Amino acid sequence: MEKVWLKNYPPGVPHEVEIPNMSLGKMLEETARRYPTNTAVIFINNRISYGQLDQLANKFANILADLGIKKGDRVAIHLPNLPQLVFAYYGTMKAGAVAVMFNPLYSPREIEHQLRDSGARVLLTLDRFWPQVSKALEKVKPEHVIITHVKDYLKFPLNLLEPIKAKKEGQHVEVEINASRYGLRSMQELKPLMDKAPASRPDVEIEPAKDLAVFQYTGGTTGISKGVMLTHRNLVANVIQLAAWDQKARKGEEKVLCTLPFFHSYGMTVDMNMGVYMGYTLILVPNPRDLHMVINMIRKHRPTLWPGVPAMYIALLNSPEVKEGKLDVTSIRACLSGAAPLPVEVQEEFEKITGGKLVEGYGLSEASPVTHANPLDGMRKAGSIGMPLPSTEVKIVDVEDRTKELPIGEVGELAVRGPQVMQGYWNMPDETALVLDEEGWLYTGDIARADEDGFFYIVDRKKDMIIASGYNIYPREVEEVLFEHPKIADAAVAGVPHPKRGETVKAYVVLKEGETATAEEIIEFCRERLSRYKVPTEVEFRKELPKTMVGKVLRRVLVEEEKKKMEAQGQS
Repeated sequence: MEKVWLKNYPPGVPHEVEIPNMSLGKMLEETARRYPTNTAVIFINNRISYGQLDQLANKFANILADLGIKKGDRVAIHLPNLPQLVFAYYGTMKAGAVAVMFNPLYSPREIEHQLRDSGARVLLTLDRFWPQVSKALEKVKPEHVIITHVKDYLKFPLNLLEPIKAKKEGQHVEVEINASRYGLRSMQELKPLMDKAPASRPDVEIEPAKDLAVFQYTGGTTGISKGVMLTHRNLVANVIQLAAWDQKARKGEEKVLCTLPFFHSYGMTVDMNMGVYMGYTLILVPNPRDLHMVINMIRKHRPTLWPGVPAMYIALLNSPEVKEGKLDVTSIRACLSGAAPLPVEVQEEFEKITGGKLVEGYGLSEASPVTHANPLDGMRKAGSIGMPLPSTEVKIVDVEDRTKELPIGEVGELAVRGPQVMQGYWNMPDETALVLDEEGWLYTGDIARADEDGFFYIVDRKKDMIIASGYNIYPREVEEVLFEHPKIADAAVAGVPHPKRGETVKAYVVLKEGETATAEEIIEFCRERLSRYKVPTEVEFRKELPKTMVGKVLRRVLVEEEKKKMEAQGQS
């Protein structure tokens, strides 16, 4: 496909970008050298400067070295958006190790799978996640576990009040620091380790184009969780591409509202890595669903950038503070929305109240993750994911024959190539070969088309994948849990439209003959075995499921039936 999009690039945006031969650890060091006293992180009542953040990362790297962690070893980071995640991530980079990002909502089974698959030697986790972690440790054991607490990087008096508040809310967990009890080589608390660790820069040589920085786990249409292998260069490249896209960015001055979780590739790149590269202030929000905290952070710190998902913007627009005009959001200059389609009315209303720009983009973990975005200035198109970023090649290929490239306007599979594209899936050569060819083209599995101006549109999502509130949910994973229920004979899961989440998980269940069950019973069964966001919110009991001649469930038929039902309800 001819690069027709280049003619519509915003003024000043280059067609190609030069990727520096720089590791992520070096990226932090450069920013700390340039802006040593600038605030890097705001976490409630604590501020950490770039000079301090760099030293904290060095300390964590030295802790890892003391534990015997060497270049290429994996370090599991199981935290929400806390200062500990930020310095542990960059400390892992400086140590030459590979960060394995864990979703705090993981169930014990999911923690177990990712620990085993990645071969992580160290696990850094939060005390309140210990009930899930300890169950996973019954079946798989990293060598070392490090425990941290929310209070560790709060200042007085909140460092004393936070545990009391957690107890009142039923979130406080007492963790027995006992390595032998859990069969570990060591089990220690993070804060004392950090207090005594040297802040000297570790002497580890990193080859950015060759050395892995992150295993970013993602599901697949098969439901198997795969570790996307990303090098330092992959991740630095995506930051450089995004930096080029925002021509009005002010280095060392912007403030980013970080509601996107950093364990997710979107938050990791667009919030954290981009923020650190540009010297921005990261305003941390550990729980993106905590609208009260989001509003407080906007009111107190006046962010200028807010990357997010549509559900976040919708929640803010529907809040009493915004509806009654009690919250000033005019500091917000620009927002990149991803992970789910951005409704036009949400975009228009948000831009009206902020005076800033809210544009839709597109990416996937396998591409670090961003490949497309609508311009912040100039031409943009509603319903489009925008144009390819600088140094990104894109083509649309025939769904059945990937060697056949399709012209503008025709619908096919979206394929991308660029410096941000992954090296493959960890220990999964066959799965890698299905999506990554020898010429470096990544076949996304998303069905798309391009128009004559070079704007791209997603026509359909990866087969059967559900995107609810920005989370990728693969039906088979939920179905496997449903099939464990003793009363269920057959089951299917599909994503159905939801006003706030974009989509929500619905289970269609066929009970065994003579059995009875309630929807709540099925939901509770799933709740015990899955992360909260994967649990079905609706259950429909059926006598049979629509299937192909070979017995494959027709999920699209279920979704179409749901849409028709909603349309009929709307008409009536």
